[in-house]
Amino acid sequence: MKTRIKEMIEKMTLEEKVSQMVHQAKAIERLGIKEYNFWNESLHGVARAGIATVFPQAIALGATFDEELLETVGDAISTEARAKYNMQQKYGDVGIYKGLTFYAPNVNIFRDPRWGRGHETYGEDPYLTSRLGVAYIKGMQGYDEKYLKTAACAKHFAVHSGPEGVRHSFDSHASEQDLRETYLPAFKACVQEGKVEAVMGAYNRLDGEPCCGSKRLLEEILRDEWGFEGMVTSDFLALVDFHEGHKVTDNPTDSAAMALMNGCDFNLGVCFPNLVKAVEEGKVTVERIDEALERILTTREKLGMFSEDGDNPYDKIPYSVVDSKEMRILNEKVAEKSIVLLKNKDHILPLDKSRLKTIAVIGPNANNRRSLDGNYEGTASRYITVLEGIQDYVGDEVRVLFSEGCHFFRDQINPMAYKNDRIAEIKEICEESDVVIAVMGLDGTLEGEEGDTGSDYGMGDKPYLHLPGIQHDILKIAKESGKPVILINMTGSAMTLNWEEENLDGIIQGWYPGARGGKAIAKLIFGEANFEGKLPITFYQSMEELPEFTDYSMKNRTYRYMKKEALYPFGYGLSYTKFQYNNPSVEVEKDRVEVTVTVKNTGSMDGVETVQVYIKAREEWSPNAQLKKIQKVSLKAGEEKKIKMELTKEAFEVYDQAGNPVISQAYDIYIGGQQPDARSEKLLGEKCIHMEVRECFI
Repeated sequence: MKTRIKEMIEKMTLEEKVSQMVHQAKAIERLGIKEYNFWNESLHGVARAGIATVFPQAIALGATFDEELLETVGDAISTEARAKYNMQQKYGDVGIYKGLTFYAPNVNIFRDPRWGRGHETYGEDPYLTSRLGVAYIKGMQGYDEKYLKTAACAKHFAVHSGPEGVRHSFDSHASEQDLRETYLPAFKACVQEGKVEAVMGAYNRLDGEPCCGSKRLLEEILRDEWGFEGMVTSDFLALVDFHEGHKVTDNPTDSAAMALMNGCDFNLGVCFPNLVKAVEEGKVTVERIDEALERILTTREKLGMFSEDGDNPYDKIPYSVVDSKEMRILNEKVAEKSIVLLKNKDHILPLDKSRLKTIAVIGPNANNRRSLDGNYEGTASRYITVLEGIQDYVGDEVRVLFSEGCHFFRDQINPMAYKNDRIAEIKEICEESDVVIAVMGLDGTLEGEEGDTGSDYGMGDKPYLHLPGIQHDILKIAKESGKPVILINMTGSAMTLNWEEENLDGIIQGWYPGARGGKAIAKLIFGEANFEGKLPITFYQSMEELPEFTDYSMKNRTYRYMKKEALYPFGYGLSYTKFQYNNPSVEVEKDRVEVTVTVKNTGSMDGVETVQVYIKAREEWSPNAQLKKIQKVSLKAGEEKKIKMELTKEAFEVYDQAGNPVISQAYDIYIGGQQPDARSEKLLGEKCIHMEVRECFI
């Protein structure tokens, strides 16, 4: 393969070489190179290219804690991607979003709940993000020995998580300890385990260096330390930021030269055409251009774009797989597994529709399709909102009354109306109903990427963590009706729900659950399916306890470093059944630690438990107990299974201030369906199993 690519490069002029190093690559017909646009999105389904399955948003996928499921989702997305690509090639459709190189997954760490793009990630934990990112990449890239199914791209490298408004000029600072302990592990796993084909640099600077032109990140860490062999791409227009935002260069030519010579191979944007001038001025070498181009063309070769052998199995995937019955069934299953039950007072859920005459469904997200999608979304052939899901589920047996209730963040729905223009309607339908289901929160028009969002509420990032507008007032009115109130919070991030936790009967974190999310939520509410989602992020009690948004130190952030008690902890989520842990044991060997435990479903309903293993090093400066192993266990009512989990040396490493891995003399190991913190114990009424190990890996 490399010989063929080198021969192609040798036959190109400098201008032709540079034309292949930007996202809209031109055709070079004499060499058999077709026009190709590298820019494609697949965060939770094939995006922006017509009909495709819209899976739950990435943060919801994170809530599944399910590596096998993420690999299945990645495989399904890449199947649709190939099917659509084959169809598009048939008709000569080669524009943007029509290729096989996808800018996903986003494995940045969701360190602050204010960050608007946090719902594109798998949450706040490096271990969980690593496992799910690797699984997704494997599903996307496929299992053929010769060809890639699609090419995945891990983004945004590195130390990137807002604020959105200043990302084009922002200089983030992270200690060596935080860098190695939090910001880099997921990227390392994607490279070394997932064999990800591409890595995208971030917009921001890291300690003064633009990430898309950082010799330390792109050469010293990514290539020299981790052995990455794929292509490095810039984010869109990130190189323009070098001279316009970061002010580290004077012009586009210098920006292109800086990026290329410090390890960036490919430009999603407009700067790299200036490389011709940069060569003429002696600022870059042709050898470096050839090196970058070889990586770029090798990716296209792996995708089968230069092959005439007819042996690419992915060329045979038919368009009929797109939006098929099988995809719809999978999508509903994924949504069911992602949604988290946060409160279930007196077992109000599941609802028994045979005992209900009228249900009130209220709130701005009850019938809002945008609250299903998140961002970087595709287009579904059918959307099922929460209102529609409930209506379809109960049919004519139960009457469903609906009111939007309020605008997301304004005082009235109709701009010409008085304030609170749906209050009377809310009071009436609550009075007439047996139970109230309030569907509140945000959607992708309020939290998301700078440039994609913007309103009176904010510019992508959240200005505060409570429900905006008069949503809280609507909930209070519903509560005053005396009827049971169940809140479905549809957001991509943590909110402060203190009053809601204290006063409402049920609380469900619905996320942005995908195109068929309303059907999944209805099945969960009425007990046809069981909750198994766990929080991949911490729900804080207030925004005041958080450090400044621009502070990238991990101190007092996320479950791993926070000192105060959470409202809803990372790893928390209720089920309709109960699980009991028995007979724990730990076996220490030279190169591994094996943990064994028996898990029993002691309830009356089938369920799936997420077994979580946390490890705490007994060093004063080390983080709180950290998640280091997950395993999903499906158990019928009354069934028990013996679970064995292997922990490697890496699971026990903590990092000193210099960023060096350290093995402690002693560790605490915790096993359970939750995190070993006091708040989780209080919410669930049970403790994790605790064991200790000493002098392992020494």
